Amino acid sequence: MNAKLNDLKSTWVDSDDAPELDDVFFKSASLHDGNKLIRRGRPVSSAPLKKSATIRYSPEVIDAFKSTGRGWQTRMDTVLKDWLKKHDPSDVKI
Repeated sequence: MNAKLNDLKSTWVDSDDAPELDDVFFKSASLHDGNKLIRRGRPVSSAPLKKSATIRYSPEVIDAFKSTGRGWQTRMDTVLKDWLKKHDPSDVKI
């Protein structure tokens, strides 16, 4: 095991070359208490955040979007946003 540690090549040249730890770094960092993860860090994004919701759809709607593969929820969101451009949800009669 020590042989592997000795084989590691350090690319560190000077401690002054280290990046500055600014507010952006700390906002996107994970917070640990020892080995226990307290809060997982997320990259800071300029894009608007999405809201989480629990919602029920008919099986045929879910199956149709899931059959399109990875990203099906994003596609579903895109379709609904496009629908909102042309329709008013309050006009839908149930």
